Amino acid sequence: MSAAEEVVAEGHEAVEAVPKRAMTLSTTTSLVVLAVLLIVPLFAKNFIIFQLTMLLIYGLAVLALNILTGGSGQFSLGQSAFYAVGAYVTAVLMEQFNVNYALTLPVAGVICFGFGFLFGQPALRLSGVYLALATFALATAMPQLLKLNFLEHWTGGVQGLVVTKPDAPFGLPMGQDMWLYYFTLVVTLAIYIFSVNLLRSRSGRAFMAIRDNEIAASSMGVNVALYKTLAFGVSAGITGVAGGLSAIAVQFVAPDSYTITLAISLFLGMVVGGVGWLPGSFVGAAFIIFVPNMAESISKGLSGAVFGVLLFLVIFLVPHGARQVAIVSQQLIGKLKKN
Repeated sequence: MSAAEEVVAEGHEAVEAVPKRAMTLSTTTSLVVLAVLLIVPLFAKNFIIFQLTMLLIYGLAVLALNILTGGSGQFSLGQSAFYAVGAYVTAVLMEQFNVNYALTLPVAGVICFGFGFLFGQPALRLSGVYLALATFALATAMPQLLKLNFLEHWTGGVQGLVVTKPDAPFGLPMGQDMWLYYFTLVVTLAIYIFSVNLLRSRSGRAFMAIRDNEIAASSMGVNVALYKTLAFGVSAGITGVAGGLSAIAVQFVAPDSYTITLAISLFLGMVVGGVGWLPGSFVGAAFIIFVPNMAESISKGLSGAVFGVLLFLVIFLVPHGARQVAIVSQQLIGKLKKN
């Protein structure tokens, strides 16, 4: 498999292009991973099931960022804002209006899609580091906006809202954590398949054309303004669904849970997983969930320093993240088969 080309446009390095065949896992590998995801909760404790649920949720949020950055080449440090909006929409609908939890997720997705699409309009004038700074400002402002007095009746203000975790429907013999895991898995699979098909569609090709060279894409008839804002909207919508799922899983929402630290973690997950490689989104999610715990187990007093060293090693050894590991593994397997 040839290395991805680096395209330089307007004085800054664009995101590396990823061949379509490299966007996903092979059919056999996908079935094996799905089988593992279905079986593991049957033998795991509730805490492990909860962690796996959060892995899927963060994986969705990283995947959404991957569509924006890996797909259309737009950098964002504001995903925590859309994540927060989705979480609060779900929490408010469930606790204030008694809406079924499953029905709150499409609402959260649609509202965040609109929010992201509208934010993408002024962002059209920005690119590169300036767009990253604009989205950084959005992420920084969101927790403060959620604390405003006129929203306190709905959002609970600084105190936040407690969310009721749903029971398994139809009398299914499983606990709340296990049911929520399988529910999250179904939602994740649906969004993952949608994302793969989106990037393989005409819209996906337009995203990638803009990512590789915006001027060339425009000269070929691509509506750059429309597709850049559409990428923002789709990314925000998926992130909103992830935020809604997190509100149900954690059973609590509060403004200080959605700070810029979350946005940076999601960006970090995308880099570790491999920019533009959708399966890597879940590898990156596993990194931001489990590696900090590993660092703390090594040294509680210096957990931040240990995490930094581990992150440095990952970036130094595999600069293209899990995608690079997957490519090397595929090449080794191919050589072994030939021998």
